Amino acid sequence: MAVDLSEFEHPSWRTAAGTGIGYLLILAVLTVALFVVPWLVFSAV
Repeated sequence: MAVDLSEFEHPSWRTAAGTGIGYLLILAVLTVALFVVPWLVFSAV
């Protein structure tokens, strides 16, 4: 009962993966901008 990997060659899988990766990148940038940068600024004062 092997998995047929040809099912994952459809462009929709690439779109879904790109959407997930883009969401994670935006979330990481916002986390750094809203939490890490202010923490660095206030800890330096």
